[in-house]
Amino acid sequence: MDRAPYALLMLCILIACNKEVIPEPPDYAREAMWITEDMDTAGTGADIFYVVSTWEKDWADGKGNTIHYADVWNPGHCGRMAIEMNKAAAYMAPGNRYWAPYYRHATIETFLTRDEEIIQERTRLAMKDVCDAFDFFLKQHEPGRPLIIAGFSQGGMAVVELLKHMDDTTYSQLAAAYVLGYKVTDEDLATCSHIKPAQGADDIGVTICYNTVKDVKYVNPVVASTSIAINPVNWVTDATPAVLHDTITVTLSPEYHVLVVEGYDGAEYPPFADFINVGDIHSCEPWLYSEYLQENMALRAKTWRAEQSLAD
Repeated sequence: MDRAPYALLMLCILIACNKEVIPEPPDYAREAMWITEDMDTAGTGADIFYVVSTWEKDWADGKGNTIHYADVWNPGHCGRMAIEMNKAAAYMAPGNRYWAPYYRHATIETFLTRDEEIIQERTRLAMKDVCDAFDFFLKQHEPGRPLIIAGFSQGGMAVVELLKHMDDTTYSQLAAAYVLGYKVTDEDLATCSHIKPAQGADDIGVTICYNTVKDVKYVNPVVASTSIAINPVNWVTDATPAVLHDTITVTLSPEYHVLVVEGYDGAEYPPFADFINVGDIHSCEPWLYSEYLQENMALRAKTWRAEQSLAD
């Protein structure tokens, strides 16, 4: 008996059973795929592109398939992403034009594997969505306006990918990129000329990156930067401490490239799955320093405009 057809049939069944189910892609020409705010009444602000972090866990569709991605057509998924997108807009949008896309972000289980190969594989789809959204956004962006990109956690990963994705013309419009609570690696620096570590409060075309811990022993290698960091309170890259809200001391560790905080326990961010907020204070990154980020975005946008005026 020729077993070849039977073996081929079984192989096809195995492939079909293991085929990953992926939600429908976003259509960024639809307003429903975005949260936007135009609060630049004076016409002197920046265009800000913000990428939301991870909000979904693995979930099952109607056929019982486990899905590892958020669904931008699911009102519940979008509603959860919108919580953060609106909260970021509250301090980023004033004086600026703000755009934040929904995208098929990889679920938290992806990162819980702590396996870089799995993380890179599953986030590939999410990063493509963000790049597609950014390309659509650029068609609405006026070249004479400073550009700011920012993202938190998986959104910070997306900011790094956007710096790799953008061409030199787009990069020339960049006032700054903010990688909040994610890492920039040595490989990223070596392979992307658009990643230039910020050295102070008003340099432009630079990348701002930081992660917050209670002690350097709590550095989480899945998210924490291995190459660059800056203190968003005093904008230094050395260990000069800064005082935040009168009671919190924020000190950058140049050796570990993380912020070490004293006087703040981050109790409002409980530990999750023994993965984040366990000695690190991952969930605080866009919020603890929000007033300084708001001021800094305005400063870098103003500096970009001033340098453009000199160049013209």
